[in-house]
Parts: sequence; C-alpha cells; structure tokens
Amino acid sequence: METKREFLKKLGLITVGSLVGGTMSPAFASKTKGNLFAPSKKIGLQIYSVMRELNEDVPKGLKRIADIGYKTIELAGYGNRKMGEYEVTEYRKLAEDAGLKITGSHVNPPVRQYSKDNLEQIATFWKETVEDHVKLGVTTLVQPSMPNIQTIDDAKFVAEVFNKNGEITKEAGIKWGYHNHNMEFNRVTENADEPAPSNPWVRQGEPIYDLLLNHTDPKLVFFEMDVYWAVMGQADPVEYFHNHAGRFPVLHIKDRAVLGESGMMNFKKIFEVAYENGLDEYYVELEGIRGMTQFEGVKRCFDYLANAPFVK
Repeated sequence: METKREFLKKLGLITVGSLVGGTMSPAFASKTKGNLFAPSKKIGLQIYSVMRELNEDVPKGLKRIADIGYKTIELAGYGNRKMGEYEVTEYRKLAEDAGLKITGSHVNPPVRQYSKDNLEQIATFWKETVEDHVKLGVTTLVQPSMPNIQTIDDAKFVAEVFNKNGEITKEAGIKWGYHNHNMEFNRVTENADEPAPSNPWVRQGEPIYDLLLNHTDPKLVFFEMDVYWAVMGQADPVEYFHNHAGRFPVLHIKDRAVLGESGMMNFKKIFEVAYENGLDEYYVELEGIRGMTQFEGVKRCFDYLANAPFVK
C-alpha cells in the first residue's frame, strides 16, 4: 500500500528542506543578510495567524505587522457587523494608519446546513456583509468553512448557493471565493449511506472540491486554495492550477508551521505554476507553532518569502 509520504514524494510536493526541492534551508536563511528580494514584493498576511497576540493591542499589533514588511492583510474575526470591538470604518483607519491595505476577508454565514428553507437567510447575511466590507475596502470575500456535504447532489446545491453569493458580491465590485481545508478532498457518491472503502487509497466517488469547482461559475466564484491543506487532503495543488487555470487568483501559503521549515512543501513549484495560471495575490497563514510567539512566527515566514527568488 502506498504511504502518504510516498504519495507526497510522487507529487513532488515533499522535499528535504533544500532549495532544489523548492524550500530554503534554515542554514541558508540564517546566513542571509536582510531581505534580498523583499522591496518589490507584496506579501500578505491572514491575520488569524497572529489573532491572539494582535487582539491584545490592535493598533500596536497592526503596526507590528507592517513593520515586519507585510503590505496587505486578509481579515478574520468579522461578526455582528464589526471587527472585534471596532466598527468597520474604524478598523480600516487603524490598518491604513499602520501602513496596511485590507484586501480580503474571511467570513462564514450563520448556517452550515444549506437548504431551500434558509436560502433567504444566507443571501441576507451576504448582502449585509458586503455593505460592511465595501467600507473596509476589500476586493475579495472568502468563505473558509465547508457547508455540510454528504452526497454529489449536496455539493451541486452548495455550488448553486456559492454562485448566488458571487452574484451578490459582484454587484458591489467584490469577488467571492471559497477557502479549503483537507476535508474538501474527501469523495462523495450519490448515496450518503454507501459505506466508505476499507482501504482509504481506493478511489470511490467524486472529490467534493472538484464538484464545487465544476459546478460554480468562474465569473462568480474563485477558489483561494490553501496549499498545505490541499496536500494534507492528498491532492496536488500544481495539478489543480494546470487543470483549472484562472480559478485560483488568491492562495493561502502555509506549511506545517513556519514556511519552508518542514521540508514537505515544494513552494518553488507551487509559486511558479500558480503565476503561470493566474495568481494575483497570496497570504501567509501560520498555525500550530511552538517555541515562539505568533509574531516571531510570521516574521520568519515573511523572511522566507522575502528571500525566495521564485516569489514575486
């Protein structure tokens, strides 16, 4: 039976921590003086990465993000038509005063089970959310949580809702997108009661992610691929970029912890093929760090990308 490590090697998405495999070794990074390529790069940060420490002092925290070198941020934490304790216009001013541009936001609707009975509730939520995010100045709105999908028909219905969401945001000049984790690469069939194969490597049914891609309108819905979670779902980001060119204008760049230090993500290949197929923007997202603060972690992530010659 093919192991997960063998699967990742086959995809070329696992490395030994060297520049040849697409990552910068810690030894190289530690010898690098300053950020060699950073000045012309627009590196973004998903603020979830520092949320705990940021919320201790938001104005100061936003300034720290900018001082690291990040130029754009993607929001997390919007709710009750506010950003935490701040009105949306106030939060935008704090970001701009810090030298940051808010370009995106992660927002989940109040329901995960979509049905014909709650379509109006979902639409109303996105209309209100759009009103607030116009004030925040974003260009993209992204849903980061998967609705309940048990069958192929469930996935098709969710795709229809996504299209409606995209129509709502498009009227305001905002693009609507969807962010994955690993479960979107699970497979579903026509019958939710059909038992799953005892061997997880047996391919049965259709990947949820593919169903969402194939049943949404490219003019209304884009996909913000989280490349780490795609790999954890045993999927190849590079293959998706080739097969669905133009659908991934925004990426989440993530590793097991600090970028480039696990040796398992071939960021060189990911960036190269993503640029060839329509990448416009990317955000660092950091999870699961140990032995350092959140701000120390995102600083190390920034340095990795700033010094990577394959990142624009």
